[in-house]
Amino acid sequence: MVFAMTALSDTVTVQRYWNLVDLIIHHLELEGAWSGLVRLLGALLCIAVPYLLGSINPAILISRVFYHEDIREFGSGNAGTTNMLRTYGKKAAIATFAFDLLKAAVAVILGKLIWESDGGAIAGFFVMFGHMFPLYYRFRGGKGVACLAMVVLTISPITFLILLGIFLVIAIGTRYISLASVMCAMLYPLILRAFANDGLNVAMAVVAAIFVVYMHRENLKRLWEGKESKIDFSKISKKKKGASEDGPDEESK
Repeated sequence: MVFAMTALSDTVTVQRYWNLVDLIIHHLELEGAWSGLVRLLGALLCIAVPYLLGSINPAILISRVFYHEDIREFGSGNAGTTNMLRTYGKKAAIATFAFDLLKAAVAVILGKLIWESDGGAIAGFFVMFGHMFPLYYRFRGGKGVACLAMVVLTISPITFLILLGIFLVIAIGTRYISLASVMCAMLYPLILRAFANDGLNVAMAVVAAIFVVYMHRENLKRLWEGKESKIDFSKISKKKKGASEDGPDEESK
């Protein structure tokens, strides 16, 4: 009986202190300022590593390595999945999307290993922030939608499934990827709040939504003016920056 109780106690301890921050605090028996310092360092680690990881932009790398061009010089000028689809086609877009998902998943998992749910929430935002403003490319990156999608999936799968359904309905119904992206970003904090009683995750979701809307400000302007381009999977063509999204849609010509 004593052995069983000891094993149970050890199991509870392992489950409670599986993340790096609490592991250090628990085993070194840190208190007060020292405990706070370890938590601060953990938070900084959850910021720096995901940001550097997010700064790796697959759209720019793929366009340079395989096409010897810079995706930011074509279409909308955005280094993201949608512009890759419009410029180079489905294979390039799928590869870009997959790498964006992978780096976001790795960042959130690392954040959780460092500091459980709080670390995951912080890492999730900063991997997206790194994608938007990459250190390696003079802070000119993508709009963060694919990164945010994987962050949502990693943090709350049920929230992701609901948002995916909304995204598909809007995207298929209107063929405006930008509209679907913005709407899902705005709904993300509200839906997450319904399924996750975690203040920091919800707070990071609000900040992420604000940044996604900001990064789509030109798209929203074109939507308002009726000039935003619609996705047409049967017509993929490479056009110089500004040629595909600043002009009228094919349907309105």
